[in-house]
Amino acid sequence: MTKKRKRQEDFQKVKLKVGKKKPKLENATDTTFKTKAIHIPEQLKEDGVLPTQNRKLNIKDLLSQMHHYSPGVKHNALTGLKDLLSQYPFVIDAHLSNIISEVAAVFTDKDSGVRGAAVHLLQFLASKIRAEQIAPFFPLVSAHLSSAMTHISEGIQEDSLKVLDVLLEAYPALLTDRSSILLKNFVELISHQQLSKRLKSREKLSWMLSVNPSRRVTSQQWRLNVLTRLKKFLQAVVDGSSEIEDEGLQEQKDSPHSVRNPICVSWKLHANNQQHIQLFENGGLRPKINSSFRLRSVASVMDSAEKGLSSAENLKGFIEIIIPLLIECWIEASPAQSAPILGNLLESESQHLMQQVLSIIHLLWKLTKRHDETYKMELWLRMNYLVDFKHHFMRHFPYSLQETVKHKKKDSCKGNKYCMTSSNSVDHLLLNLTLCDIMVSLASTSTLQMDSGWLDMIRKYVTDTLQDGSKLNSKQVNRLLGVTWRLMQIQQNKVATEPLIKAVYTLYQQRNLLFPVRTLLLKFFSRVYQKEDLRTQRIRSRSKVLSRWLAGLPQQLALLGLRNPELSNQLIDIIHSAASRSNKELLQSLQATAARIYDPLEGTLVLLPAEAQRRLVQLVYFLPCLPASLLACLSRCCIMGRMSSELAATLIGILRMRSSFAGWKCQVQDNSVNDVDYFSFLFSTLIGFSREELTSLQGIRGKPHISQTQLSPVRLYLTDLDQFLHHWAVTEVICHSLSTVPSQSQCFDILQTGICKYLVGLVVIPDSTAGSVLCAINKLLDQACILSETLHKFLASCCYSLLYFLLTLDKEDAEHLRKRDMLWGSCISALALLPRLLRLMLQSLQVSRICREELPVVAQLLRLLMQHGQLRSHMITNEFLVQQIIKDIMTLKSGEVQEQWLTDLHYCFNIYLASHPQGPGPMNAVY
Repeated sequence: MTKKRKRQEDFQKVKLKVGKKKPKLENATDTTFKTKAIHIPEQLKEDGVLPTQNRKLNIKDLLSQMHHYSPGVKHNALTGLKDLLSQYPFVIDAHLSNIISEVAAVFTDKDSGVRGAAVHLLQFLASKIRAEQIAPFFPLVSAHLSSAMTHISEGIQEDSLKVLDVLLEAYPALLTDRSSILLKNFVELISHQQLSKRLKSREKLSWMLSVNPSRRVTSQQWRLNVLTRLKKFLQAVVDGSSEIEDEGLQEQKDSPHSVRNPICVSWKLHANNQQHIQLFENGGLRPKINSSFRLRSVASVMDSAEKGLSSAENLKGFIEIIIPLLIECWIEASPAQSAPILGNLLESESQHLMQQVLSIIHLLWKLTKRHDETYKMELWLRMNYLVDFKHHFMRHFPYSLQETVKHKKKDSCKGNKYCMTSSNSVDHLLLNLTLCDIMVSLASTSTLQMDSGWLDMIRKYVTDTLQDGSKLNSKQVNRLLGVTWRLMQIQQNKVATEPLIKAVYTLYQQRNLLFPVRTLLLKFFSRVYQKEDLRTQRIRSRSKVLSRWLAGLPQQLALLGLRNPELSNQLIDIIHSAASRSNKELLQSLQATAARIYDPLEGTLVLLPAEAQRRLVQLVYFLPCLPASLLACLSRCCIMGRMSSELAATLIGILRMRSSFAGWKCQVQDNSVNDVDYFSFLFSTLIGFSREELTSLQGIRGKPHISQTQLSPVRLYLTDLDQFLHHWAVTEVICHSLSTVPSQSQCFDILQTGICKYLVGLVVIPDSTAGSVLCAINKLLDQACILSETLHKFLASCCYSLLYFLLTLDKEDAEHLRKRDMLWGSCISALALLPRLLRLMLQSLQVSRICREELPVVAQLLRLLMQHGQLRSHMITNEFLVQQIIKDIMTLKSGEVQEQWLTDLHYCFNIYLASHPQGPGPMNAVY
């Protein structure tokens, strides 16, 4: 076999036959597979029909149309989306992410109508979406806003300011977190970068104002629009920074740091270890750490670009960019660029632009004060900008606003096309005052000689403004007082400060001042007084104007009454502060006005709310003298119920501390409360009714106001439950005060004399008065006290009248049932302490003089007295009297069927008295 044949045998070709299948190769891959359907019914199930608007389009349809090329379709989609979301607000939460992303995307749309519809929709959404809801999507919104502000199209730039207005109004905190980017956008809206010609290298870029003739508004108007938004943005930054403390007097704002919550301590609970006192540094406000070390805040670990204006470096950089631009805007609007006839008189548009310039600088000055090295920052500002500010800002100071009026034929200015007349408006004041505030912040005591020229101009302007009698609003007064305070700090001698204080006092004396204005003036004077009080500890040289202001505060408080409780609270706080410092002029005025302030009918004390009442009660402690007439007013205030019983207790405690019975080891005050007047106060308050009121009660007869019995000459006037509870609470405090008098026997004699003089002989006595008298007797009675027969008989009559009233109460009478325990306890205690009192009451039970309906009541009373453990021994002593009363009752009931109450009376008598049990048990009567 040849070699060729062998080679063919190794690679033989397989011959395929027609109609036969091709045999499978040994290394063939099996490509067959099987499939099965996967059923997911929950995903395929539809949620139902989505809500639609009037064009039958749901939220998905409307959002998809936002990408349409036609401006009309996008505009209709935006308006339809607003209609849909207003009808179905729940759709917002379900599709918030898509809604925000689609609306923000059209901020830069080419069509102005679409952008306008987007602004309206954004304004609607801002009222429906909370800040915490939109916070995760706000970086996207901020990015689209930044893109719109830096867009090449002027229309998009103008509409971006409208978007900014909506976001500043609804989400200022979220927007200010992006301050580093947005501040640069503000600068680029009104200026452009230019290489400095002084430097050949490209290390320093300067900014200059840009002019765009293609805008719909003038360049000055465009800058005004941008600066207005920049001012709002910086204001949001300032408001969001809690560390900023302005030297001026700010209006009160609702913040957690502006409210001081006092700690109410109950000394009774504290003494019994039932209440713990928790103390806070600085009265619960933010603590001031007196240390040279500073804890690094969370913001300090961030990149300087992320910190924004909270970084001193970033703030300085922004000031270096924006201040030259603001000065250029000022130069364009200043009077020097106008016609010579105007001088320092401004047109309205120029005034607005200059106002925005100064407001922005003022806010930047505020931001510089929150950094640690404030003094260094002030030096840097003075060194860089004082010269320019003096040259441009103070050149035409002060500025006035002008109104442009079209010329009329009959007008006297015939030769002019426009006649310039001075405006009666005081809007220009804010411009001048803002300028003053900026300038005085650059001055200090060390630079007083160098700055005396322009400081004198500001001082004269401030003084004239305060004294010219114009009606100023709170914003102007706040800025005015801030400048005044700074001037007083720069030059602290009396020659310079007294005219300023006098000028402020002239404004304070104006009538019908607005409440915010009056509040700012009060805070200013209070601050000046506290500052002066600290200084005059070494040098006693008080301001006469300030003393006159302090002396007039109590009279203002008395005249104000209930017309303005907030203003009254501020007056009380200032009076309290000065009184605690023993200010002579104020204490004399407070003493003269005390009768009007503490008048029980129309005085300030009874008219104001509880917290103000508490402060007024505390002022009683500082009064130099407490005459009898004032104590009479205070007694009526305690018992009339127009202030709480707790506050009345506080007042009684203060008077006790002012009396000679306070237990002081040394003489604290020189007889400020006469002993006779003090006891008169205590007795009048204990009685709870004036002599005139008791006299008027004598003519009242019959139910439901009177409870009377034929066995007692005393009839009870049933007081209201609230009045009774208030009187009873005051009575307990009075009894405590009486018990602290060292000589108890003499105190008891005084009380006995008062009762016999003013109460004995009255036919009608209030139930609270009768119970209070018994309570005081129980508290003061000891072995050295001797009761007169007259007092014995009066107390016996009161006891029986009270017990009869309690035993005849209806179970449905819930109001009077609450009196039962207190009155019953007073009567039983008195009967247990005074056996003679029990005997006289039993002797008065002459059943032959009463009607048959009262017999069960007498029987029930005897049964309860016999059952009471404290009275058991006394009842055994008076066994004969009790037996005689029972016999008289049996005589009246003879011949009749014996009722159950009579059977019970016999049983009790036989058990407790007839058998004379040894050792009375502790059993108490329950009725």
